[in-house]
Amino acid sequence: MSEVSAGTTYRRGDVVLVPMDFTDRSGSKVRPAAVVSCAEYNEGPDLLIASITSNREPLPHPGDHRIRQWKAAGLLKPSLAQTKLATVEAPMIRRKLGELAAEDLTAEDLTAFEDGFREALGL
Repeated sequence: MSEVSAGTTYRRGDVVLVPMDFTDRSGSKVRPAAVVSCAEYNEGPDLLIASITSNREPLPHPGDHRIRQWKAAGLLKPSLAQTKLATVEAPMIRRKLGELAAEDLTAEDLTAFEDGFREALGL
């Protein structure tokens, strides 16, 4: 696990530890998340991230999928990448845990993830 310094560049597929608000805004918790924004977007001050949960039975959302190589991604437990997005400033990232393996970034997985966003947004 690497500590993140100022000016760190993130890439799509990076798994990071970041404070995330609860969806009801009652508080927040430091949680893992996957960077989902493209390289061009990541050149700015913000990142788009998708939440990651170790809850094996969460309320399903279109596009959610199990992270098969969760240990390689730096996660402590089997986990699920969710189509629950947030925008955060890069300095909010506590540290990089790892990266999603190629197996978890296949065209099929990314298409399902992106299709989940389209379905949620009615696009």
